[in-house]
Parts: sequence; C-alpha cells; structure tokens
Amino acid sequence: MSFRTFFLSLSASFGVAWLAVVVVPYFKMRSIEPISMGDDATGTNAVFIPKRAGRIADGSKVYAENGCYLCHSQLVRPTYAGNDIFRSDLGGMVYEDQRGDSRRETNVYDYAGEKFAQIGETRLGPDLSNLGVRVVNSYAKDISPEAWLYRHLYNPRSSAAYSHSACPSFRFLFDEKKINGIASGGALELDDTSDIEIVPSADARALVSYLLSLKKDQPVPPSLNFAKPAASSTTAP
Repeated sequence: MSFRTFFLSLSASFGVAWLAVVVVPYFKMRSIEPISMGDDATGTNAVFIPKRAGRIADGSKVYAENGCYLCHSQLVRPTYAGNDIFRSDLGGMVYEDQRGDSRRETNVYDYAGEKFAQIGETRLGPDLSNLGVRVVNSYAKDISPEAWLYRHLYNPRSSAAYSHSACPSFRFLFDEKKINGIASGGALELDDTSDIEIVPSADARALVSYLLSLKKDQPVPPSLNFAKPAASSTTAP
C-alpha cells in the first residue's frame, strides 16, 4: 500500500465519521422549528418548544462556566440505550393528577434556547433533566425550592441525608455580609446565630432559576411522546 493510498483511506475513515456525527446533526438541529401539538379534535393550535430567556438563559451560562455538566447529565435515554425512563422521577412522574403517566424521553427541543446542549459527560451526580419537579415534590420539605437549592449550592453536605454528596461547595457564588439591623431578603436560612448573613449573588440566583426550569412536565406532541402508554380502564360492552 502506498503512502498516498494510506493517507486517503485514513482521511476518509475519519472524514465520514466527522460528517455523520458532527456536520449532519449540526445542520439538522441548528434551527429547529416549533412543532404543532396537532390536536385537530379539540382545535388546539399550540406549539411545543421550551422557553429559555432572561435569568434562566443567564443561569445556563453559569451552569456551563462552573462545569456542572462534568458530573451531572441532562439526558433521559431511550429504552434501547439505557432504560432511563423507568428510573424514579428521572423522565417525569409516574402519575400526575391531570395527565397520568407523564414520563418521556429527552428530545432535541429540550435544549432549545441554549448555546450548548448540557447533555453532560458523566453521572457522578444525579441526572438533572427533571430536577425542578424533584426539588418541589421530594427535596424541599420545610423550605421553598429556591432556599433548598441555595443551601445545597452553599454547602452540599449541610444535612445528614446528603453527607455522602461529592458535589463541591459553590460558596464563591454567595456574598457574606454583616447584618446591620434587618437581615437582607433572600439570605440563606442557616443554623447560625452570628451577625453574618449569606446572600446569593446574581449568578447564584440565575443558576437556581435555571435549575428550577429543568422539568419534564409540559405536554408534548404525540410524535415526541415516547412514554409508556397508560393502561386502558375501559371495558368491553
């Protein structure tokens, strides 16, 4: 085999893979259009596309800048690639009062509005695809969801239930201030009687807004709904 043939073969091997994995998906997904819900029976003309703007978009940048994607994924894998949809609360709720089984897999529209899709690299920490729902339903028992996330970001091992957490502290996203009279609104509720208060910075507030926006609770068109269908309760006459 000549060097020319070897070089061309090597270039073709890497080039075809690059085209298939990088170039083609980029041009297909760089400008996705909203999908109509398409329920002609009810006259619904709504479209499906998550909205991410303002502080939520800023929070996505904070999430990326601090490398949160290194330990957390945002990907509910299809059944043939990992069976994520049947993990507790990962892809939605098994039962909701209004919609029943709301679980579904991730689709390209879940990353709309983000410059980079926060798919993640590993799951050293839990998947965050549905974090907004989990915080409200499971984590924040006696405090608001925002307060729970602020406390976790400031000290991930603040409670015995999370003493094993490998999440680093993001204290640099908070400001320590001396209390002069009345404490600032939004200060962390810590078990501390000192005259120092911990106040979330603008970046911390943006990050928490972004984390709370991570939900799989919106209705999706039938073409994107891969959830296991609910068992029919009707009986034959």
